Amino acid sequence: MMPVECDVRLFEEVERLLGEVEYLVPEAVVEELEKLSGQASEAARAATVGRDLADRCTTTATDAGYADDAVLEVAERPDVTHVVTNDEPLQARLLDAGVSVISLRGQHKLAVKQP
Repeated sequence: MMPVECDVRLFEEVERLLGEVEYLVPEAVVEELEKLSGQASEAARAATVGRDLADRCTTTATDAGYADDAVLEVAERPDVTHVVTNDEPLQARLLDAGVSVISLRGQHKLAVKQP
């Protein structure tokens, strides 16, 4: 949802920071975006864009049903090095788990936070 809410060119910014990467999105996140996009609000518009962007990623299954828990579960895999999120409580959980976080820094740029 960050591209709409913060006017960030998400994939370009991540690739500026990390180079070419494989993008993963947990199924629970896709499901949450689908639910949010069905509403009539600014968040729904952002969720619709987020859902469209998720199509550029590999969807992955998790045991978690809640989106934040699913993100943390995927982040703990040995082949995952960073997570993109602007959600501060989720950032704290990821950093506590030793996962690097990419989040908004300034108006339209992303930066890496190390644990």
